[in-house]
Amino acid sequence: MTALPKDLALSPAEMADRAADVATLLKTLSHPARLMIICTLVEGEFSVGDLEERLDLHQPHLSQHLTVLRGSGIVDTRRDGKQIFYRLTEEKAAQLVAALYNIFCAREAE
Repeated sequence: MTALPKDLALSPAEMADRAADVATLLKTLSHPARLMIICTLVEGEFSVGDLEERLDLHQPHLSQHLTVLRGSGIVDTRRDGKQIFYRLTEEKAAQLVAALYNIFCAREAE
């Protein structure tokens, strides 16, 4: 691993602020069901029904976790008639989750 040039390093105060933000994000993502939801949303927008079927999560349980993710700004919704669609919206969370997805969720090439 290569060290960053000193002029790119954060000050302790900047590092503390960013560490707090990252800790909050990681805490939000720390539940297995929320990670499953996010790993799915990396692939694109899904309706609640599609998420429920794909993840084998019961609707009340799924809705509870989607509410947490939406409240933290990680996902957003779009309504089309009676259906609600969810998508990732927070770019840093999307990048982190994409990395996690590539490490843990993607199928290995055979």
